[in-house]
Amino acid sequence: MGFRIERDTIGERKISETQYYGINTQRAQENFNLGVRSVNLKLIYEIALIKKAAAMVNHRLKQLTEVKAQAIIKACEEVIEGNFDQEFVVSAFQGGAGTSTNMNVNEVVANRAIEILGGRKGDYNLVHPLNDVNMSQSTNDVYPTALRIAAIHMLRTLSYSLAELQEALQSKENEFSDVLKLGRTELMDALPMMLGQEFGAYAKSIERDRWRVYKGEERLRQINLGGTAIGTGINASQEYIFRITDTIQELTGLGLARSDYPIDITQNNDVFVEVSGLLKACGTNLLKLSNDLRLLASGPKGGLGEIELPQMQAGSTIMPGKVNPVIPEMIGQVAMRVMANDHAITLAASSGQLELNSFMPLIAESLLESLELLNRGVTLFREKCITGIIANKEKCRDTLEKSAVLAAALVHHLGYDQAAHLASKALRENKSIREVMKEETTFKDSRIDEILNPLEVTKPGIPGRLRK
Repeated sequence: MGFRIERDTIGERKISETQYYGINTQRAQENFNLGVRSVNLKLIYEIALIKKAAAMVNHRLKQLTEVKAQAIIKACEEVIEGNFDQEFVVSAFQGGAGTSTNMNVNEVVANRAIEILGGRKGDYNLVHPLNDVNMSQSTNDVYPTALRIAAIHMLRTLSYSLAELQEALQSKENEFSDVLKLGRTELMDALPMMLGQEFGAYAKSIERDRWRVYKGEERLRQINLGGTAIGTGINASQEYIFRITDTIQELTGLGLARSDYPIDITQNNDVFVEVSGLLKACGTNLLKLSNDLRLLASGPKGGLGEIELPQMQAGSTIMPGKVNPVIPEMIGQVAMRVMANDHAITLAASSGQLELNSFMPLIAESLLESLELLNRGVTLFREKCITGIIANKEKCRDTLEKSAVLAAALVHHLGYDQAAHLASKALRENKSIREVMKEETTFKDSRIDEILNPLEVTKPGIPGRLRK
């Protein structure tokens, strides 16, 4: 295997002839050799898209020749198609505010463009990574813009995934609309309710998440392309600054807008904190839902056992027949990771100094990971858990009838103290409220049935109230 020699202001390095990246990428690979994942490819693809847009604009402005611009554009398209995924080798966690990631793309695009023009990789007289591929750009306007574009696309997908989850929960709300069960507060018996009502509440929480995520896109639409290093636009012409935003709008199909104050967009990353906060809220609801499902399905004999979750895989290497709620456990861990990522994003965004935030790579990796996990996790949760949930109607009714919660229906008719006395006696003597009422009150059986009708107790109003 042969090598080529590349040089920079620090010195020189041998680069394998097969590699499309160059000396800057190799140095970054050495410097940030953490043994963890590389930069998210979704971010890489959007950076390549920006390089394509810049080449198109610079050609229109006669800063790049037709031949050179077309070679760069073709190389960018090949990167976006995933043809060079193996060439993006820099750790996701890197110093330099993302400069190494931008350089990695610049070098791969340049060397592929050189090949397209019939040259050999490393012959930067044909296409230069900085002078040509990075013309009129800086990492500091390219990187955050690419992150915003990637996040918008993923937010749209997540909004759709959440809408499907909401619909699945609403379907269960309808399916379980006639299943009476015991409602609980603080894990203690509370009041009768319909299992459908429980799932309806879950659906409403996911509905809010869907709407929040959908609206979150608006926060990301302002971009600082053309602002270059610190937002002042040095080394980018006025015409380029106006044209680049229009071109990236056309290529992405997104309603992006040029910031009226790019220095702000370059300095401050609070928008990413805001969007991450919406994802954390979503994770909060998903974790609560997953915990509830695991509790409701616990058992099957020693727990609540009011619902049955789809059986997905054997649950133990030593306990035969044990099946665990692995899908709710999975989405619960996804939610926890999203919450942890939100904390990382908060810390990174608040640690920026003066005209740039050095910790953008952590923000990018954490935000994109949260979006990827939620997108995949929500879909798996819906497909492998929610749609297959079965109600154990007999267990629900049996648990309700053995409780004393119907005593709440007596407060209007007997007062709180007398109702509490009847409830305590029912529990102490292992009797139903109905039986104790017959022993201790003068209500006729038909009147007792009216007051203790559990269907009435699940609705607004006073149970058994006589209508005039």
